[in-house]
Amino acid sequence: MTSINFQRRTLLQYGFMALGIFVGNSWLSPVLRAAPLTLGALNPADHNGLRLPDGFTSRIVARSGQAQFGYIWHVAPDGGATFATSEGGWIYVSNSEADNAAGGVGALRFDSRGAVIGAYPVLTHSNRNCAGGSTPWGTWLSCEETDRGRVWECDPFGVNAAQLRLALGLFKHEAATVDTKNKQLYLTEDEPDGCLYRYTSYSFDAHGDPDLNDGILEVAQVIDGVIGLVRWHRVPDPSARSFPTRKQVEQCTHFNGGEGIWYHDGIVYFTTKGDDRIWAYQVRNQHLSILYNAALFTWPVLTGVDNITGNAAGDLFVAEDKGNMQIVAISGNKIAPIVQVMGHNSSEITGPAFSPDGSRLYFSSQRGKTGRIEDGVTFEVTGPF
Repeated sequence: MTSINFQRRTLLQYGFMALGIFVGNSWLSPVLRAAPLTLGALNPADHNGLRLPDGFTSRIVARSGQAQFGYIWHVAPDGGATFATSEGGWIYVSNSEADNAAGGVGALRFDSRGAVIGAYPVLTHSNRNCAGGSTPWGTWLSCEETDRGRVWECDPFGVNAAQLRLALGLFKHEAATVDTKNKQLYLTEDEPDGCLYRYTSYSFDAHGDPDLNDGILEVAQVIDGVIGLVRWHRVPDPSARSFPTRKQVEQCTHFNGGEGIWYHDGIVYFTTKGDDRIWAYQVRNQHLSILYNAALFTWPVLTGVDNITGNAAGDLFVAEDKGNMQIVAISGNKIAPIVQVMGHNSSEITGPAFSPDGSRLYFSSQRGKTGRIEDGVTFEVTGPF
């Protein structure tokens, strides 16, 4: 696997020292491990059209329009996450970014050996379910990417009906993540002048989980401009009856097309597609930095930044919307692709998520080889991540 070392001037210019310290020409971060991934070069495409490092294999687990266990896998597969089952298996949930109340969420169920043993709907008749986020209490937050988009809290097992969480605001939602320490939610907005939001509940249940119907929605302001100290302002009307949420607080900071978001060990990472950046917000210090900026590289290995996920060690994995149709890993002081989908040039990679044991990575090519939402493909890659 080819790798590109971050340039010292880049990290200094964009304040990444707020996340770690330099040791010689490398850096150590409280989140990203010092020993980076070394998976090797990407090989020629396999029988599924994926370029992978040695020791990795792939399979297709679902195709849009094809039935499994009585469920027709949805069109336009987008954001996804996995959930462990009591039998040692897991569930992979996947959004459908279809319009006209044809969106929703579908699920694949796997046994402990990784065999698909079930497929079913989790949410139906919603709109443009783009990304979202899993919660520590075992639910999936499915986000609608429309002007007055909503957030649905879904049961990945498909037993309980999905619930609207209007307190999380009505706007063009992209993704959500939960700060597991402070029990606060962070949400991105897919607009050229979108915002970063934070939700804090007023009350908690017997398990200490926040009430998503009763809380305060805030919007971020970066005090010093692009990076630096963040101040939070209450959104006066999360229901956006008179004005869009992003226009209700004059001081708020706008981000160019908010996409994926991921929380790990005190840091909220999120991506913006309009400027190909990955941001890092330190919760404790309320400080925002830029982790990656494609504009500062002559030949950036990562463009079209979109969905983002991570593993237990804190390595980040970023999916590309077009770009080179790659999932790119950021670990230690290196950044490099770990998978590339060939022949899907009019598509985007969506829904990256690891199985609970971290050995399998799930994701979709939303529009497949044809560029049509009816031709989405959902993959599994297994190997020593």
